[in-house]
Amino acid sequence: MSAGRSINTLSQSWGTPHKYVEAVKKVFGGYIDLDPCSNEYSIVNAKVEYSLPEKDGLTESWNYPTIYVNPPYGIDKERGTTIKNWLAKCAHAYEKYCSQVLALIPIAPNTTHWKNYVFTKAKSICFLYDTRLRFLEKGMDSGKGAPMACAMVYWGDNIFRFYEVFIEYGAVVDISNLIGEQVGVERKILKLFA
Repeated sequence: MSAGRSINTLSQSWGTPHKYVEAVKKVFGGYIDLDPCSNEYSIVNAKVEYSLPEKDGLTESWNYPTIYVNPPYGIDKERGTTIKNWLAKCAHAYEKYCSQVLALIPIAPNTTHWKNYVFTKAKSICFLYDTRLRFLEKGMDSGKGAPMACAMVYWGDNIFRFYEVFIEYGAVVDISNLIGEQVGVERKILKLFA
């Protein structure tokens, strides 16, 4: 998760639990092309992995068919980046390269990064049942739960496959028509009062 970036804990290598790595691979047809937030303890085993200090996932290319992102949740003061930068890159990869992107992120619907890159750009969200998700520390199950609830966010066109796999792990919500439906409702309301 940290790719060597500073986060709000002493651990610099929080990794995705095994069951979620396997679920991501199922959505993607068995493998992951890119992990831009890798580290030496990662169990993701993507075909291409970016890890600091050699390769910064925010500056390298994301032109890959399938991308899994477990970004650092805190602020990287050295590079001046936050989770907002990672979510912007997720949305950009989907829009520019038609990549399928899955990101494991903290649930923060009141933030600008959720409003700008999740609710308006992503296609589906799984609000995970694991309210205190147990990340791997240095590749091992630490037994400690995360201090926040997390979600798996999906940018891609195979919403049914995402639902089919992730319904086992949480409440899956299709948000692909959220903007269109909202505009449609607003137009109907305006017609009523016209």
